[in-house]
Amino acid sequence: MADNARAKRLADLIREVVAEKLQRGIKDPRLGSHVTITDTRITGDLREATVFYTVYGDDEARQQAAQGLESAKGMLRSAVGAAAGVKFTPTLAFVADAVPDNARQIDDLLARARASDEQVRKASSGAVYAGEADPYRKPADEDADADSDVEADGDVDGGSDRGAAE
Repeated sequence: MADNARAKRLADLIREVVAEKLQRGIKDPRLGSHVTITDTRITGDLREATVFYTVYGDDEARQQAAQGLESAKGMLRSAVGAAAGVKFTPTLAFVADAVPDNARQIDDLLARARASDEQVRKASSGAVYAGEADPYRKPADEDADADSDVEADGDVDGGSDRGAAE
């Protein structure tokens, strides 16, 4: 099992070699300048590498790019092997990166939340309180309640008269 630093260095090298080869070395029209390599991950035994990519364009451009990457997989693996100088060149698997789609979905959700907040703000702009403006008791109210608990003879309710007799 390789150490993590070596695996990270090899993953970075694979990402750079594949991106460079896609940009300059492969003449497939399906792999134009709209394919971007976003990340590369490699297994701990350095045998399999997963290359994540994004495609600028519609679903048809994504499908064509996937087909182009699949057909160029052997050439890309050879280029990685020549650049890496390792005993076993890792196999390459290309996976469409879901980050742009997730970001677009999050942006849509945030836009809906902003619209909902704006509706609540508009609905509450002319609203009035259902009862008093401030429904909480104030310290002055507690003093008034304490005065009403005092009996006419000055004793507090529930108090005993034994203390006065003694």
